[in-house]
Amino acid sequence: MTQIYNFSAGPAVLPKEVLQQAADDMLDWHGSGMSVMEMSHRGPEFISIYHDAVRDLRQLLAIPANYRILFLQGGGLGENAIIPMNLLGRAAVQPATIDFVHTGSWSGKSIKEAARYANVNVAASSEPGHFTSVPPQQYWKLTRDAAYLHICTNETIDGVEYNFVPELPGGTPIVADMSSHILSRTVDVSKYGVIFAGAQKNIGPAGLTVVIVREDLLGHALDICPSAFNWKIVDEHESMFNTPPTYSIYIAGLVFAHLLRQGGVAAMEKRNIEKARLLYAALDVDDFYQNRVAPDCRSRMNVPFYLRDETLNEKFLAGAKARGLLQLKGHKSVGGMRASIYNAMPIEGVQALVDYLNEFAGR
Repeated sequence: MTQIYNFSAGPAVLPKEVLQQAADDMLDWHGSGMSVMEMSHRGPEFISIYHDAVRDLRQLLAIPANYRILFLQGGGLGENAIIPMNLLGRAAVQPATIDFVHTGSWSGKSIKEAARYANVNVAASSEPGHFTSVPPQQYWKLTRDAAYLHICTNETIDGVEYNFVPELPGGTPIVADMSSHILSRTVDVSKYGVIFAGAQKNIGPAGLTVVIVREDLLGHALDICPSAFNWKIVDEHESMFNTPPTYSIYIAGLVFAHLLRQGGVAAMEKRNIEKARLLYAALDVDDFYQNRVAPDCRSRMNVPFYLRDETLNEKFLAGAKARGLLQLKGHKSVGGMRASIYNAMPIEGVQALVDYLNEFAGR
């Protein structure tokens, strides 16, 4: 059988060891006689799974004690509504204003959703340059009493990644959508008020959203915020106020444990740098392929690229599929190709893609 490498942007590749463990546990988790899918979320079996997952995630990201970990539903897109409903109640000035830096498709979606709940100030945008960079902070036009600043630190579709943490005056909290690069690089959690991530890229299967929130930002929800999405209520019930996505939490916990065995986030970052350098080097040899992102803003996780002659796109994709290189078609909004090389993508997969890039280009 041809070796398959899945370059999907999400739901994305999972570590084989995790999939094998899940398969082994499917009918009988640890002698309980139950599949994790069948367990009560309030039973001792699942509670132990939950506590292990929280403990391991806290260790992986060195999350300070004054930050809470919440397991929610609704995906990253859902958090674009849940976040303002939880944070706007603390704004010193009403109606509140939220600052945004617009760096691509996902920050754009966040801006549209937040505008339903507050005034929105786009402090900076790379849209005039077709989302190929992160605007330098010295050009941002921030609001004096903004409720918070929202950034997407890695744009999955556009392939743009922050290489710095903003420094804000006055203690304005930074809310960071890290959905597509969480756990791929070291992060100083204390620099952010809120970090959130849809699980289906570097954490686990779709259905789970991880929220890491500083304790002082709890308890400020608007009256319209549903109880199941009120962070304070969710925290008080250890993410069990309603039935959580239990199986997704279980798989996430397996991924967290797997990453710790691999040496943690620092070890994964080292591997990811190596994978990204290998792939970008192949794309940059000549102009047969094009990556249009500024070199200092290129994502290590999501690598969009275009063929100089786009009439060859279908031929390229067919040849890739025949070699077991799957899900390389770019997002419909931007076209071209995209290779997502998350933690679980081995360097052998990137090398196989590089070999095909060279072969197809006739090098």
